[in-house]
Amino acid sequence: MARDTTAALVVVGNEILSGKVADSNSTFLARELRELGVSLRRIVVVPDEVDVIAQTVRELAPTVDVLFTSGGVGPTHDDVTIAGVARALDRAVVRHPAIEGMLQQYVRGPLNDAHRKMAEVVEGTELECEQLRFPTFRVENIYVLPGIPEIFREKVLALRERFAGAPFHLRTLYLREMESAIAAHLNRVLDEFPDLLLGSYPTLDTPDYRVRVTLESKDAAYVERALAALLALLPPDAVVRTE
Repeated sequence: MARDTTAALVVVGNEILSGKVADSNSTFLARELRELGVSLRRIVVVPDEVDVIAQTVRELAPTVDVLFTSGGVGPTHDDVTIAGVARALDRAVVRHPAIEGMLQQYVRGPLNDAHRKMAEVVEGTELECEQLRFPTFRVENIYVLPGIPEIFREKVLALRERFAGAPFHLRTLYLREMESAIAAHLNRVLDEFPDLLLGSYPTLDTPDYRVRVTLESKDAAYVERALAALLALLPPDAVVRTE
């Protein structure tokens, strides 16, 4: 089986770490990548600090096929992601003439310092998805994305097909039993199917089930065999439904 494509996400923003803004971009990206068969290995949230961004990017970029960043791109003082990525790669921050040209089309009169800051990129940046209102920045294996959820999602959807690989196959069981009652059965299934991605998620506020169990693999037949093995171990009345 071919090696999975791997990814990581660096979320940049004091507003996330302070609780002023809820991070929805991580969940959206994780779901999109999972659907594409990409393994998201890390999500790291960092403050608006150039050195911290640089250190995080420097550590993560070599360990995955694709590194995404979210947030910290724009015209204000706390938009420092470009500077952080540049420092991680030991490159300069430069103004991209094509972006300056795009900005000039939308601005009446001369560009000010805030406009020009929006044209800054890491030296060597390639522009992707130029059909969008504003292109995406890519340098090496790093995609620099905005933090505004609507724009982040637009860019991810425009990029997504280039990362598509073999999909994960998912089966889900909803059980009446408590997690402690099924733990031994889950362990036995994992002993028999060691490559299975098996998840167990208890809930306290769902009236019709107590635990949701997920079984995943890129081998559909493997998942079905594991599901059959687990069902054979469970009491017949334990299962609310299977999806």
